[in-house]
Amino acid sequence: MRWEDDPRRTGSAAFRGVRAASPVDHADLTVDGAKVAAGGFWVVVGSFEGRLDAWRMEAVTRDDAVPEPPPGRAWRGPLASSWTSSLDRDAYMAGVDRIRADIRDGDVYQVNLCRMLDAPLPAAEPGPDAVALAHRLATGNPARFASRIVIPRTAAWPGAWVVSASPELYLRVDGATVTSSPIKGTAAPGEQMLPKDEAENVMITDLIRNDVSHVAAPGSVRVPELLGLHEHPGLVHLQSTVAATLAPDFDWTERLWPALMDGTFPPGSVSGAPKGSALAIIAREEPVPRGPYCGAIGWIDADSRRAELAVGIRTFVWRPDQGGRLSFGTGAGITWGSEAAGEWAETELKARRLIALASADTMGP
Repeated sequence: MRWEDDPRRTGSAAFRGVRAASPVDHADLTVDGAKVAAGGFWVVVGSFEGRLDAWRMEAVTRDDAVPEPPPGRAWRGPLASSWTSSLDRDAYMAGVDRIRADIRDGDVYQVNLCRMLDAPLPAAEPGPDAVALAHRLATGNPARFASRIVIPRTAAWPGAWVVSASPELYLRVDGATVTSSPIKGTAAPGEQMLPKDEAENVMITDLIRNDVSHVAAPGSVRVPELLGLHEHPGLVHLQSTVAATLAPDFDWTERLWPALMDGTFPPGSVSGAPKGSALAIIAREEPVPRGPYCGAIGWIDADSRRAELAVGIRTFVWRPDQGGRLSFGTGAGITWGSEAAGEWAETELKARRLIALASADTMGP
């Protein structure tokens, strides 16, 4: 087969300010640190359960001043009535009550409890029109870390189909500086944050301070933003920021990405604290895997020593199984101060606008 006819070249990705195409190599970020450190532009999709895939892209275009043009075609999504939830209202609220009992017993302080929404969407591989959905979301729900990634599956590597409207920074690396900006605390526009929201944010910010310390120079971990109020389409979030300086052993060496992922993944804002206890409770309470939802989505530019990974929230994932399925996750952080009906309502608030945008017979862009 001629290289120009190789179907791997059809893979592409787009992020704020950069587009990439033509995957030519694959790496596992948990073990292939040397391969990534050697150079190149890598597109990353990490699943919450621990799989961390990266594909090196042959073609990269910086387009800060030139936005991607509209696709010229409409997104064709599933019917709004076809979405189902992995946990219904009663099951979700029962999970909240069990987690509050875990907190009462001292097993954990906070747990992010999620449910997966799922709808049939038949399509031939590599999947539905990701460009059309990304444009629809960008028009109706613009997000700081919006992205789309379509990597066809081959014998050499797994595929991916992800369209995200994430507002949350998981990791930014700029030279020797690493930054994370967890979001915890959600309210409808005009509503006040609860004391529970602030306590939850401080708790997770402290967790992330500990997470990044695994690769940080001693004494370099700092919190330049605490409990910042940030407005997003249809809701308001509390956001904090943690920053640190990489220790020399990790400053873009082959040890950087395996160590950084080992210390910080999955993101603390979508797991809980202590993280190990929270993950065990999530495995007990959630009936289906999250996949890229609550994972990591973004890019690594080893040549320029820069990277930007978002937390995979507000994210659609298409899977070819069962005739083709589109999924979207939503969740809430559970603390002792949580009220079950309120946490269910938060999951609905987070999902409502985006599910409407992605559905065929409801809200237009």
